[in-house]
Amino acid sequence: MNPIYSTPQEAEDAFYDALDEGSLEQLLSVWAESDDICCLLPMHPMIQTRQGVRDLFTHVFSQGRGVSLAITHLSWIETDEMAIHQVEEAILAPPSDRPSPPPVYGTNIYRKDESGWRLIIHQNAPTPPPPQDFKMPE
Repeated sequence: MNPIYSTPQEAEDAFYDALDEGSLEQLLSVWAESDDICCLLPMHPMIQTRQGVRDLFTHVFSQGRGVSLAITHLSWIETDEMAIHQVEEAILAPPSDRPSPPPVYGTNIYRKDESGWRLIIHQNAPTPPPPQDFKMPE
């Protein structure tokens, strides 16, 4: 039986703890028990089923370790039944043969149902250039 997350923050903490520990079952316990979910990681195709999320994170954890991230909360929008958390994710311990990549922005969307708060969308995007370097497309 999956744990009940009483708040979106409890679900988010469990999600990032599972990533850190490389725990597939804990990570899946955060996701809604539905195929009405979506995960979009940089350089990966969009995943839109629960089995797809399982397969994706099985691959992510296939090196036998988790992903340690420093999370900075940027924005929270919450209602009684939906929550949108925007975060910055920075890898804490990249493989020793590679430099630390720049952080990415993450959007986590949670929905409340009879089983508590569950993740329905996780999306990452590269960190944009500094404002002085950013030029709007013409």
